[in-house]
Amino acid sequence: MARLEERPPAPTLDHPAVRIAIVCSGFHRGITEALLDGAHERLSAAGLSEGHLDIRWVPGAYEAPFAAKTLARTGRYAGIIALGAVVRGATAHFDHVCYAASQGLIQVSLDTGVPCTFGILTCDTAAQAWERAGGAVGNAGGDAADAVVSLINLAAAVRAG
Repeated sequence: MARLEERPPAPTLDHPAVRIAIVCSGFHRGITEALLDGAHERLSAAGLSEGHLDIRWVPGAYEAPFAAKTLARTGRYAGIIALGAVVRGATAHFDHVCYAASQGLIQVSLDTGVPCTFGILTCDTAAQAWERAGGAVGNAGGDAADAVVSLINLAAAVRAG
């Protein structure tokens, strides 16, 4: 499946010495690692200084908001990226995990003022997830990295006046 819209140009960090954290879900670890590769590639291209990226693994996407809020509260991070994959099964578990992760992560951003971007795939099949983790549809990890860079730049510009 091809993207319907062109991707905006990849942003660069206005202040490359900031710290960024990535919270990675352990479920579907291979997919998450592919998303992490995409995020790391884009953050490097954006100019993030070497050694300014911290990666933390959690059991699953449901636990990502807690980890993100814990990291945000330290005051050390200009932005946080959450990565993972939730694949639909035969029960309503998928719906609960996806809702909790998405609502929890946006709440972290709103409560702490630290941008937290959503690179957690919510797919019907593992094949769809792989397509979005560096396959034919792109890499959502890279997209989440671009988003956090843009939001970090926006927040810094607003604070600077």
